[in-house]
Amino acid sequence: MVVLSLSGLLTACGYGSKSGVRANPAPAAPASPGTVKLSADTVKIGYFANLTHGTPLVGLQEGLFQKELGATRIKPQIFNAGPAEIEALNAGSVDIGWIGPSPAVNGYVQSRSQALRIIGGSASGGVKLVVNPDRIKTLGDLKGKRIATPQLGNTQDVALLNYLAQQGYKVDPQSGAGDVSVVRTDNKVTPDAYRSGSIDGAWVPEPTASTLVARGAKLLLEEKDLWPDQQFVITNIIVSQRFLKEHSDVVEAVLRGSVHTNAFIKANPDKAEADANDAIRAAGGNALEPAVLDPAWRSIDFLDDPLAGTLQSEADHAVTAGLLARADLRGIYDLGLLNRVLGAAGRPAVADAGLGTTS
Repeated sequence: MVVLSLSGLLTACGYGSKSGVRANPAPAAPASPGTVKLSADTVKIGYFANLTHGTPLVGLQEGLFQKELGATRIKPQIFNAGPAEIEALNAGSVDIGWIGPSPAVNGYVQSRSQALRIIGGSASGGVKLVVNPDRIKTLGDLKGKRIATPQLGNTQDVALLNYLAQQGYKVDPQSGAGDVSVVRTDNKVTPDAYRSGSIDGAWVPEPTASTLVARGAKLLLEEKDLWPDQQFVITNIIVSQRFLKEHSDVVEAVLRGSVHTNAFIKANPDKAEADANDAIRAAGGNALEPAVLDPAWRSIDFLDDPLAGTLQSEADHAVTAGLLARADLRGIYDLGLLNRVLGAAGRPAVADAGLGTTS
């Protein structure tokens, strides 16, 4: 199959814009003393300081990853955008990362299947359509309105374009002009755009959605309601193929830490929520107020299954939207280590939806 050239169209979470600015690296975590070192002295882990990356936020805060890695030191790196994380992975300054589905697909396709593998899941959900209730009361009121998404071609932009096409609306995917105006607005300024009245609503991830609701917006649709079993991938775990080949023991230890962290989140939701908020503040962000944090956190499902079938669907939606040519994603997953970790915990294996590596 032929892949559309995407130069100039890579985005923070998706198929559509230039790479974002990378944040300053977080300080390296100290190794646990008196423990056996694995095959690498250090593992470089990338993630975002936002709620959909709750697994690394909580797991690093609670020391659950370091416990599994023993004397292997963690060097965390916080990113603002998916493409910057992919660039860092390609350059070798990140070994393992938490990232959205769209940049993972882009990184795999653009490298001709050579850069990365998806080795596990992390989060589902946490995306909502919220609107000004004075201007939009039902889904049938979207015609002629201005709906924001975070960026051209990002995961939420693709989802909105796909939804509008299913409803029969005509929208130009590049300009956003059409029966419904799709307005690409950075999540940081979306609340101000809503307050000024320059947008009528937004299809956005958390915590932006709950921030808008706290300012008077109405929840009109949760994206999970459009998916089978109300699940779709919003965050994956990826690894450099080189690092996976050379340090599979370290990768397996990180996956054990991820599985333990997701179990911790489910068993201790209030503590995990506080951990995530503390980690966001420590990374230089603003701590979220309870009116925003609580509903945002509850809308995200942290899980180990990468929901591989939904990744293919999301890529297909980008094709439908005109932002991606049909791509061959076979080989993007390598779930062998994750399934070994799950098996050791007495849990069933997860599937790769026919997109697993055969090597």
